Amino acid sequence: MSTTTLHDITLAYDDAGGDGAEGGADVLVLVHGHPFDRSMWRPQIETFAGPRRRVIAADLRGYGGSTVVPGTTTLTTFAWDIAALLDRLGVDRPVLGGLSMGGQIVLEFYRLFPERVRALVLADTFAAAETAAGKVARNAMADRLLLEGMGPYADEVLTKMVAPRNVDALPAVAGHVRDMMRGAPPEGAAAALRGRAERPDYVAMLGRVTVPALVVVGGEDEYTPVADARVLSEGIPGARLAVIEGAGHLPNLERRAEFDAVLGSFLDSLPPIAPRG
Repeated sequence: MSTTTLHDITLAYDDAGGDGAEGGADVLVLVHGHPFDRSMWRPQIETFAGPRRRVIAADLRGYGGSTVVPGTTTLTTFAWDIAALLDRLGVDRPVLGGLSMGGQIVLEFYRLFPERVRALVLADTFAAAETAAGKVARNAMADRLLLEGMGPYADEVLTKMVAPRNVDALPAVAGHVRDMMRGAPPEGAAAALRGRAERPDYVAMLGRVTVPALVVVGGEDEYTPVADARVLSEGIPGARLAVIEGAGHLPNLERRAEFDAVLGSFLDSLPPIAPRG
């Protein structure tokens, strides 16, 4: 683990591989979801980091080993944090991927900095703005996390984060997911929920995406079903859609081999990055 101080916070991150890559031509940046941390990407770091590919995964502010900031943390704030980290690490135009809330942060990053993105990976996420009822629910959940802590919530949603059959069949995966959720700082998780409740609608932006995109979703995902993934894949010109059967909301952990195969094929298909004019 490494840390760096950016404006008002400290971010913890992993930065592996890339010793044989030239410049930032082959960099994969992965953004975790709520209420997780960068360790959710540990399998993908193991798979993809090597001499010719650099993989970076950070704890978002409010999570893991990064600074906890109470109140409200918007997707825009998260995106600016990532941009500042990439500046600090000298990374230009990476492949940017995220899961769930992380995917929405990736969309916000693209909205703000389209010239800084080589390709998009959007896993188990959706593009629509929050509904009125959803805003009420997210803010109520934020209040609850501050009152109760993360334990009751983690136990309640485990079989939605991980497909029920996989909770029994993959106890190490289920345990890791439960531990991440229980270990998340309530103030940081609540701040992210409040910010996410105010997120903009990205559906109209999808048709303006000009970089390659991969959309991945677990076939048994209750939070972001396949229909939501199709909105992304059909809205982004030329996007690929991969449905990972037998997985819920976290296919990168529940069906690691299948997820990594899909992601690896996508990364290998990308054209070499062209220098800026």
